[in-house]
Amino acid sequence: MKRLLFFCCVLFFAHLGKAQTVWHVATNGNDSHSGSASQPLKTPGKAVELAIKRKNEQAVILLHGGTYYLEKEINLQAANMACKRLEIRAYDNEPVFISAGQKLSLTWTPYKDGIYKASVPTGVTFERLYVNGELQVLARYPNYDATAKVFHGTAADALEKAAQWKHPENSYVHALHAYDWGGFHYRVTGVKNNELVLEGGWQNNRPNGLHKEFRFVENNLEALDAPGEWFLDQQQHLLYYYPTAAMQLPAARIEVSRLKKSIVLKGSAAKPVKNVTLRGLQFVHNERTFMDTKEPLLRSDWTIYRGAAVLLDGTENCCITDCRFTTLGGNAIMLSNYNRHDTISGCEIQHVGASAIAFVGDAKAVRSPNFRYEDFTPYAQLDKTPGPASNNYPQECLADNNLLHNVGEIEKQATGVEIEISSRIAVTHNSIYNTPRAGINIGDGCFGGHLLAYNDVFNTVLETGDHGAFNSWGRDRFWAANRGYMDSLVAVHPELIFLDVQEPVTIRNNRFRCDHGWDIDLDDGSSNYRIYNNVCLNGGLKLREGFGRIVKNNIMINNSFHPHVWFKNSGDVFEHNIVTRKYFPIEINYWGKSIDYNLFPDDAALQEARNNGTDVHSVAGDPQFINPQEGDYTVAATSPALRMGFNNIPMDSFGVMQPRLRNLAAKPVIPMFMSGSPDAAAAPVDFLGGKIKSISGLGERSAYGLADESGVVIVTANAGSLLATSGLKAKDVIISSDGHPIKTTKDLLELTQGASWKSSIPVVIIRNQQQQAITLKLK
Repeated sequence: MKRLLFFCCVLFFAHLGKAQTVWHVATNGNDSHSGSASQPLKTPGKAVELAIKRKNEQAVILLHGGTYYLEKEINLQAANMACKRLEIRAYDNEPVFISAGQKLSLTWTPYKDGIYKASVPTGVTFERLYVNGELQVLARYPNYDATAKVFHGTAADALEKAAQWKHPENSYVHALHAYDWGGFHYRVTGVKNNELVLEGGWQNNRPNGLHKEFRFVENNLEALDAPGEWFLDQQQHLLYYYPTAAMQLPAARIEVSRLKKSIVLKGSAAKPVKNVTLRGLQFVHNERTFMDTKEPLLRSDWTIYRGAAVLLDGTENCCITDCRFTTLGGNAIMLSNYNRHDTISGCEIQHVGASAIAFVGDAKAVRSPNFRYEDFTPYAQLDKTPGPASNNYPQECLADNNLLHNVGEIEKQATGVEIEISSRIAVTHNSIYNTPRAGINIGDGCFGGHLLAYNDVFNTVLETGDHGAFNSWGRDRFWAANRGYMDSLVAVHPELIFLDVQEPVTIRNNRFRCDHGWDIDLDDGSSNYRIYNNVCLNGGLKLREGFGRIVKNNIMINNSFHPHVWFKNSGDVFEHNIVTRKYFPIEINYWGKSIDYNLFPDDAALQEARNNGTDVHSVAGDPQFINPQEGDYTVAATSPALRMGFNNIPMDSFGVMQPRLRNLAAKPVIPMFMSGSPDAAAAPVDFLGGKIKSISGLGERSAYGLADESGVVIVTANAGSLLATSGLKAKDVIISSDGHPIKTTKDLLELTQGASWKSSIPVVIIRNQQQQAITLKLK
C-alpha cells in the first residue's frame, strides 16, 4: 500500500518549481481574463484548455467557492496534454461544486390539485430535479415510501396500472430480477393488447423475468399525485411540480441534471494521461444512466455503463482525493480500461444511482472470454496461454480511506467498490454501507493480486438476495455451469485452474456484516484466495466450487463455515478459525487439503464435522471473547482458540481512518453473541421411490440457485423409481406445479395426494440454476 501511495498520491506542492503556472477560476470571472487572482477565468473547462498547453510545466487550477454549471464535460485528452502535472483543486478549502446540471429561471402558474406548471426552454430535457438543493421524486406509482425495503416502494400491479394511462410512452418500468439477482429497467414504447410494450432489460447479465412483486413505474403525469413529485412534458416543454405546503415556490432554486459525465481523463496504455489530481471538489447533478447500462462483463451477473461523474480511461499516477460525490444519477468514479498507479482517497460518495467506485478492464484483454453464465469454451478451442492478452485494464490502483454509503439507489446491480478484469487493486480502510447488493464485489478471476484490508462493510444486500457483504464470482475461462463436465475437466487438466487468477486475492483484517446473505461469499469457482484475520458479524463465510482458498484465523459470530459443492483436489484450507455454529456443508463429496485446528461452539458441532472426516485436531469450547457486546472479539489468554493456533485480531482498525470522514461514518450494529447450534434442517422423507426434503436456509438457496428459501429438493432418485423415470435427478429442486408454488415437502405431498386420480402432474424444477419443465409421474 505504501508503494502505491508513493506512486499515486505524492504531495503536489513538493514537486512545484519555478515553472509552476496557476490559474484562478471564479463564478464571477470571465474566460477572456488572464486567470490571475485579480482577473479570474469563469469556467473550469477554459482553465483546463489553457493549463494543459504549458509544455513540461506543473499547472494548478484554483477554483474559488461556488457552483460551476458545466455546459459540456471537461475532457482531458492525453493527445492534447503538454503539461507535466495538473492539479484542479478548491481554493483555500472553499466549497466548490462541479455541477453536471443547469439552473433554471421559471415562472410558475397553478395547474390543478396543488400542482404547478412552468415552461422550460426548448431542448432542455432532464430526469433529475433539485429544488433548493434537494432531489425531488419523479412522478411514480406507487408513491415514494422512505421506509420501503426495495426501490422506495413497489406494487405488484404497477405494469397494469401504467397500461391504463392515456399516454404511458416514455415512462419507465423498474423491477428486481425474478430471483432477486439485481434489477431490470425498461422504457415504455407503447401498449398492445392492454399490456405495456417495453424496451430494455439489458441491465442484468443473468436474464430472467421481472419480480412479481418488486416493481414500480415512473415518469408520467398521471402518476403525479404527491407533494415532492414532478414530471416534464418534453413535447410541450412544460414542467409540472407538486410543492410541499411549506415551500415558497417562486423563490425556490431550481436545478436540473444535464450531463452524465463531468470530468473525463482519456488516454491509452501507449499514451496515458499522467499526473492529474482532483482535490477538494464536490460533484453534483449528474444524470441517470440505467438505460445505458448494457455492456456484459464476462460471466458475472453484471452489465455496466462505462461512464461516471469522473471517468479515468487510459491514465497513470492520477489522484482523486478529498472529493465529495452526492445525489448522482449513476456511477461516481470509474477507472475503465488501462489505468495504473491511480489513487482514490479521502472521498465521500453517498446517495448515488449506481456504484461508488468501479475498476473495469477491457474484455478483449481476457483470453477466451465468455459473457453469459451458461456459455463456455470447450477445451479444444480454449486459449491456454496464461495471463491476459493485453494490458488494457486497471492495475496497481488504490481506493483508500473513503466513506461510501447509500449507493445503488436506482441500479441494483451496484456496489461500493467493483473490481472486474483488473489486477493488484488495493481497497483499504474504507467504510461501506447501505448497499442493495455487495459492499465490495470482484466479478471474475481476472487477474488477481488484489488486496482488501481494514474495511468496514455492513448493511449490505438490503434490496436483493443470494449475495454477501463481500461477493465474488470466478467463472474463469475454463469454467462451465455443468458440474459433471467441470469435474472431469479439472481432474485431467489442473493446469487450467490459475490461468486467469495468477496471483492470490487477499482479504484480511476486515469487518463484514450481512443480514441477508453471507458476510464473505465466494461463489461459482472463485479461486486463489487468502482470507485471514476477518471478523464476520452475522452471515458467516461461504466457499462454492473453486480452488486454492486458504482461510485462516477468522471469527464468525453467530454463524459458521458454508462449504458448497467442492471439487476433488481443490487444495482448500480452513484452519485456526473460530466458528460459533456447526458447519453447513452442501453437496460436499471432497473436503479439500486441510479442514482442522478450529474452535467449535460445542461437542455436537465438532462431532458432526468429524463424522464428515474433518477437524481431527479441532476442539470445542467457549472462545472467551473479552467484550463481545461492544464488538471486541479479542479472546482471553485462557481461550481454547489460542491452543488451536488462533491469534488475536486488532479490533480498532476497521473502516475509514481519516478524522473528518471517521466522524461522519456510521458503525455496524454489534450483534448479541449467542452460543449453541441452530436446529437441524428438516429430515428427508420417502417420495415416489426416492427421498425429498424441504429447502432449508440461505445456503441451500444459493447452492441450487433459487429465487428464495423454498422448494423441494430431490435427495435421491433410485433407479427405476417414479422420480427417476420422470427424469428427475438428485439435486433437482421442484418449485411449482401449474403456477402454484411448492415451498415445502408438505406442499408437494398434499398436491400429489390431491391428484391421486391423475397419472402425472406438470412441475417446474431448477437444475443447474436454470428452470425446466418436467412431467412428474404419479403412477
